[in-house]
Amino acid sequence: MKIIVCKNYDEVSKRAASIVIGYLKANPQLKIGLATGSSPLGLYKNLIKAYQNKEISFKEVNSYNLDEYIGIDQSHPQSYYSFMYEHFFKYVDMVKENIHIPDNNLDRIDEIADDYNLMLHHNQMDIQILGIGSNGHIGFNEPGTPLDSETFIVTLDEQTRIDNSRFFNNIDEVPRYAITMGIKNIMYSKKILLIASGQEKAEVVSRMIKGKITNKLPASILQLHSDCTIILDEEAASKLL
Repeated sequence: MKIIVCKNYDEVSKRAASIVIGYLKANPQLKIGLATGSSPLGLYKNLIKAYQNKEISFKEVNSYNLDEYIGIDQSHPQSYYSFMYEHFFKYVDMVKENIHIPDNNLDRIDEIADDYNLMLHHNQMDIQILGIGSNGHIGFNEPGTPLDSETFIVTLDEQTRIDNSRFFNNIDEVPRYAITMGIKNIMYSKKILLIASGQEKAEVVSRMIKGKITNKLPASILQLHSDCTIILDEEAASKLL
């Protein structure tokens, strides 16, 4: 693991963007795994700015999202499909056919994980963007998920639903199920870039980096990846000293 500590979230976002921009300039046909949630928002804003300044283009990029809620329509404002369009895709020149977000169609519940998993087998990520949940999840790989898991339907951990309830009117609206890339899919990426900020992430970040590898803290598996960069603000890094 390469650990980079920045002063604040703004600096974390700029540093993460500079890394992605470097990879994109080197390979315009980049295959990138994308994450949702608050952690990558600053990264996306900086990538949009670089696009608007004509530094980069996303025309040949293929993107693959980590996960999606099941039980809400893609048009729902809190679906990850909506999230990606509102915070990133609509501002850059991504080709619609090159955008891949897990299907959450309840009518195809028995097929959607297998379909997405097959696509991931044929498309190795050049770089995978990650955040980390307060319980140590990456994607929606909750504590207890086998470390060799591949794309599957998950019952969301109650702490995850509580954490995500800030995006909904109340916790009852937060879906109980999601589809997610498995840990094995994530680890298959050539490079991994994880972003974390805030004092509330300090404990789990410390356990991820310094603790033992265990499925009780899925992010700990990243210790075994050959090219993993962790970008933290000072608060998130405060328990590493």
